[in-house]
Amino acid sequence: MTGGALPDPFAGHPGWAPEPPRPIAPTPAIMGGQLRGRRVMVGLPGHGWRGDLRADEKVVQGSRTYVPVMPEAEWYRAEAEQTEVFAPLVPVERVWVEELGMAAMPAAKPTDMMSRLVSLDEPPRRNPVAALDADALTGRRVVQLLEDGGERRDLRAVTELHTSDSGDVCARVATELDWYRWAWSGKVPRTLEVAVHLLWVE
Repeated sequence: MTGGALPDPFAGHPGWAPEPPRPIAPTPAIMGGQLRGRRVMVGLPGHGWRGDLRADEKVVQGSRTYVPVMPEAEWYRAEAEQTEVFAPLVPVERVWVEELGMAAMPAAKPTDMMSRLVSLDEPPRRNPVAALDADALTGRRVVQLLEDGGERRDLRAVTELHTSDSGDVCARVATELDWYRWAWSGKVPRTLEVAVHLLWVE
């Protein structure tokens, strides 16, 4: 390797690249289904959205239905340590569940402002971005593509792209539980080295 060039992540696989992972397609929580532990977004059409949240099962108070929602870090800690955490009740019509949509070939990166505009009626669909094309990785939600065509989610990148001891371009990832435990306990997470062609930002 000369001139600072990175090794080709698809070397040895001419004309081959794995299919991208499925996109995130927010779906109204009011449509039903189990919510406990699901990743959700909350917000108000025309106003804005907040993510990195987890839900518990719906509760009914009077004539209204609510969803207990908490920051993802608190959900992981509560599950790991079997403790109670405060979860504000959000009206169900203001909650969207992060479902997985149909996989599609990645579109070209928008080059003009008009192609980036979205409707404010609901949270936008979020298409995965190949790790090689992402501006930054550390701390981001990532998806590992498996050799059998499956997907491994609930991961966080803990490094940027780098060259491994064997000369492959890769990044290290940790499970989200270990990622959040790192914050509340200081325990350094176990990590896995994932080749760049198998890693996407969720």
